[in-house]
Amino acid sequence: MSKNVEEVEVKDDTLRATLKLIKQSVELLELSYDVYEYLRTPMRFVEVAVPVEMDDGSINVFTGYRSQHNNVLGPYKGGIRYHPDSTPDEVKALSMWMTLKCSLVGVPFGGGKGAVVCDPREMSLREKEKVSRGYIRAMGSVLGPETDIPAPDVYTDGQVMAWMADEYTMMMGTPAFGVVTGKPIPVGGCVGREEATSRGCVYVAKEAARTLDIPLKGARVVIQGAGNVGGFAALLMAEEGCKIIGISDSKGGVYDPAGLDIESVIDHKKSTGSLAGISDVQQITNQELLALDCDILIPAAMENQITAKNAADVKAKIVVEGANGPTTPEGDQILKENEVLMVPDILANSGGVTVSYFEWVQNNYGFRWDFATVDQRLQEKMIEAFNQVYGFYCAECIGSDMRTAAYMFSIQKVAEAMQYRGWLRNGLKSKQ
Repeated sequence: MSKNVEEVEVKDDTLRATLKLIKQSVELLELSYDVYEYLRTPMRFVEVAVPVEMDDGSINVFTGYRSQHNNVLGPYKGGIRYHPDSTPDEVKALSMWMTLKCSLVGVPFGGGKGAVVCDPREMSLREKEKVSRGYIRAMGSVLGPETDIPAPDVYTDGQVMAWMADEYTMMMGTPAFGVVTGKPIPVGGCVGREEATSRGCVYVAKEAARTLDIPLKGARVVIQGAGNVGGFAALLMAEEGCKIIGISDSKGGVYDPAGLDIESVIDHKKSTGSLAGISDVQQITNQELLALDCDILIPAAMENQITAKNAADVKAKIVVEGANGPTTPEGDQILKENEVLMVPDILANSGGVTVSYFEWVQNNYGFRWDFATVDQRLQEKMIEAFNQVYGFYCAECIGSDMRTAAYMFSIQKVAEAMQYRGWLRNGLKSKQ
């Protein structure tokens, strides 16, 4: 690069790691310093107050965030999470990942992300609806079907999106359901959206296994997370003939080296809310689960699960990141040294935004695809993206890891768009 890029001083580990990877990728690609300048900070970050009258009559003013990272490829796109620990830096980092995800899988969106600092688990349905509508009223001027399109995330779902779409429609005075994706089917949702992240994750897991000549039939799979992503992924991998030997939720996991009856396990989780109490299996901790001897490990729960402390214990041949940021940079390095094939989050869990794009297209044009069409197009997108990133990874000029390859491939496409749109006055490549 034409100048020395200084890392931005941030306290949040996720944001710091993301900026480091972006900086490293820009340097490896020998791109202009201006590319990093555009990508190191959101183009807009909005913080709002969301006042809500609670069921007991008191007023609680929640804080809402929306990070609009980069729109060189199209409207901002990204989920809204409700979580008591959400921070501005976390939301900024997640919006950067969305820019890279959209570029990676070739959908015409930029990156966005939102959050409300609250705990929806302690709210009534009415209070949750008021938060959702209040967020849209506060953020409405920076959202829109051609501007910024939110979606579900942690502790938000199709019902939340329906409330938001309704509130925005009332504000605009005309139906505008395309303002959000991940909606229920009757109000413009897309078939297959609920399990899209899991399906995309499974498609790239299959491609990764193929590259290492690991037959799926009988392959031993471990999944951390039994929620929407992990639970669906477990069922789908079992359908492929895999043997699910371990799965966990936030309280712990279950293990059976002969293979779990995964349908019964997921049914138990849905009916009781926990994996505890399942008979004829071994109860294990999440740390024990990550260390199980297996072919494919899918961390599909929370961030920072594979770290410097436990990465050396990972025995999987392939790690497919169903969650956002489950591996720390230190954990990454250890997995690389141990020759574990890592399929990074910005590739592995991009199925959700891909099908969100399909939903947005259908909303804009007023028609609906059937499940077979949605699934086929998702599969094509995921396989193409995996093979493109794997090609970068295998190239002698890279010689790094799949995460770096994914960042480089994605940032190259973003930089090219900047060049064509005239954002880079000094050219695409650095002046060495």
